[in-house]
Amino acid sequence: MTVVWINGTFGAGKTTTARELIELIPNSTLFDPEVIGGALAHLLPPKHLAEVGDFQDLPIWRRLVIDAAAAMLAELGGTLVVPMTLLRQEYRDEIFGGLAARRIAVRHILLAPAETILRERIAGREVPPDLPDGELRVRQWSYDHIEPYRSALAAWLTADAHVVDTSALTPYETAVRIAEAVGGGTVPACDIVQTPEPTAETVASGVLLFDERDRVLLVDPTYKPGWEFPGGVVEPGEAPARAGIREVAEETGIRLAEAPRLLVVDWEAPRPPGYGGLRLLFDGGRLDSEAAGRLLLPGPELRGCRFVTEREAATLLPPVRYERLRWALRARERGAVMYLEAGVPVG
Repeated sequence: MTVVWINGTFGAGKTTTARELIELIPNSTLFDPEVIGGALAHLLPPKHLAEVGDFQDLPIWRRLVIDAAAAMLAELGGTLVVPMTLLRQEYRDEIFGGLAARRIAVRHILLAPAETILRERIAGREVPPDLPDGELRVRQWSYDHIEPYRSALAAWLTADAHVVDTSALTPYETAVRIAEAVGGGTVPACDIVQTPEPTAETVASGVLLFDERDRVLLVDPTYKPGWEFPGGVVEPGEAPARAGIREVAEETGIRLAEAPRLLVVDWEAPRPPGYGGLRLLFDGGRLDSEAAGRLLLPGPELRGCRFVTEREAATLLPPVRYERLRWALRARERGAVMYLEAGVPVG
């Protein structure tokens, strides 16, 4: 099962190209995530929708896109062609990673006309006469996304996607090029870690690594939103401390010489669609400047990594994860082990 994700800013010609492409790729189906955005207007309270400027900022939209795409492929098989703008790398990672967790390969295509051509197309777009504030909502919306598109191009987009310059191409010609590239194997599946979603409670081991200034290392995984500690799920038959050692080596390249000391055991309650379980934090010790300098550059698993103070961690970690860190630091200071439930000490 495969997804061909056609990216590009508004006005790049994604939808018209996608309609041509499904005629060229055998057993392919069009899936437009705009449908999910439209459905949310009927599912969520207006006040909740008013709090975000773009439905992509709603976690429920991103999850429903993943679930709907997976459900369509399970029903129909073949290839799903998805025309959708993704300009924020963390959203791209979350959606592509969610699909990868379901063993769905994603081939990422970027339609990239010259900006002058792009602006001409936006200026020539038809605005429905019965659409209130149509000029603002259609054209201005597109113009407003040119700058975020430029930023994404400069930061990550061209390195991540197979780029097709559509300045002088019709949608059909663009679709032909995409079909040839996908069929010929020149568009590889995105390098996203395939982490299967849990089907029951899990045990996960995180390891705290410190620099010479006693700042703690956080990592930004590609396969889920939010910053985290190095670590991961304990595999069947694996000792939790050994799982922490393995994950640290895989994610950072640092090989711990001995089993790290346990700091915190935190019980995480089930919260659908998550199953919860036990979350352990270990003290991996202090890295000298030479060891810290050997940290691997972010690869398929990590978008970034950095050493932070406790105060800085509060701005990066989700609340429960931050509480887990906060109490782990207190346990480290006291030379003790603490038991938590949902980040709160018990007993």
